[in-house]
Amino acid sequence: MDDTFPQIEPLGEAALLVRFAPRLDDAANRACVAFRAALEAEPVAGVEETASSLGSVLVRFAPGAEVGEALRDRLGARDWSAVPPPPRRWWRIPCSYGGEDGPQLEEAARMAGMDVADAVAALSSVRVRILALGFAPGMPYLGILPDVWNLPRQTGLTPKVPEGALVVAVRQLVLFGTSAPTGWRQVGLTAFGCFRPGRDRPIALSPGDEVTFPAVSPAALREGAEADDQGHGGATWERLE
Repeated sequence: MDDTFPQIEPLGEAALLVRFAPRLDDAANRACVAFRAALEAEPVAGVEETASSLGSVLVRFAPGAEVGEALRDRLGARDWSAVPPPPRRWWRIPCSYGGEDGPQLEEAARMAGMDVADAVAALSSVRVRILALGFAPGMPYLGILPDVWNLPRQTGLTPKVPEGALVVAVRQLVLFGTSAPTGWRQVGLTAFGCFRPGRDRPIALSPGDEVTFPAVSPAALREGAEADDQGHGGATWERLE
């Protein structure tokens, strides 16, 4: 089996998968974001849709189109992990940690070798990138966290976490875009709506965006949400070039 990357693999009859790594890797994810942005900016003839994930880019093409050679040429033209990121946003999304809003914070902190106060300080100050969107519309996987947060998933499922839950596992944070079961540990709660059809940008976040989750009190979180008619839960952002 070829263990050199990147690789181009067939995916059904009308798609190719461009894989940059076999596992979670920061450089590979940056390459995914940059390569996909380049395909969107300068499309390959016959390509109808692209989407990036943690370590690969899906390329869907029109039936009968021949895009493999053009993709290989594009892929080999640059070191995509070193390409400057596309324009992106830096989001600050308020988060209430612990208590009813983060019922598994204490457990996650203990597994990371911290007390609760240090865990909140670490999680509320770390600046993470959106590695991919998935599972539900606009729902971000964020990272890569320091190695102390390489926590295994739970052996069982939490029956349901609410929309806006911030959960942690395997050096990543996930901000839940819908109420759903999960095997990850809920450490906090935001009022951020990942997907709101009525907004100018129904999906607010994009792969490559950067995010911090500053700590706020439960009361401040809910007050900010009530004052925000865009469903951003009091979040602010600035453009990065």
